[in-house]
Amino acid sequence: MSKKYSGMQPDSRLDAREKKRKINKFYNIAITLVIVLIVIVGLSIFLSNNSDSDTASTTEKAPKETNTAATDDNKEKEEAEKAADEEEKAAEEEAVEDESTDESTTEDDSEANVTEIEESNDENVEKAYKSDDWEPVGTEQSGEHVTSFDKGSADWKEMTTALSSSTGIAESDMTIWRLGNGGAPNKATGTVSAKNDDKTYRVQLEWVDGSGWRAAKVEELKQNDQR
Repeated sequence: MSKKYSGMQPDSRLDAREKKRKINKFYNIAITLVIVLIVIVGLSIFLSNNSDSDTASTTEKAPKETNTAATDDNKEKEEAEKAADEEEKAAEEEAVEDESTDESTTEDDSEANVTEIEESNDENVEKAYKSDDWEPVGTEQSGEHVTSFDKGSADWKEMTTALSSSTGIAESDMTIWRLGNGGAPNKATGTVSAKNDDKTYRVQLEWVDGSGWRAAKVEELKQNDQR
């Protein structure tokens, strides 16, 4: 009996060993499958996150590009408006300078070689003077001259120019209190002052055939006797 039992023991060990090997093999295969599944799932998640990130990045960049374009448009508009303002300001300054130059030239012309003359019999005259540099202002009239004191006439316009050149008051700043006959057909008298200025002048004008009106004498009055 003991010999028969001893002969069956190696087979049992072989079976147990084979069974254990199969189990280990199954576990190894199962572990491998699990690892492969984990890798696949991990790759899927990683690729999905990258795709979402790229989409979000593209979406965020679009508004920035739009905002940049809008900013550039606004900047160009502001620069254009600034340039227009500067041009307008430069034009205004140039106009003011031109007006100042004209007034300065008129004043210089009126004061050139002025000679004060003897006291007048008129008590309202502060002083009187004349100048050889007071030339005729020119005329567009031709033929026999007949003086006209109508406002808007050629005579009125040319006499106004003569009054301005002899007193130094710009025509645009001049108030004409009186402009009428000076005691003879080709003579006139004008009483003028600058706007917002009480200083008043009485100017004796005379006509020069073919050349126009010129100032013969300027009197600075104490008071405006034509107000």
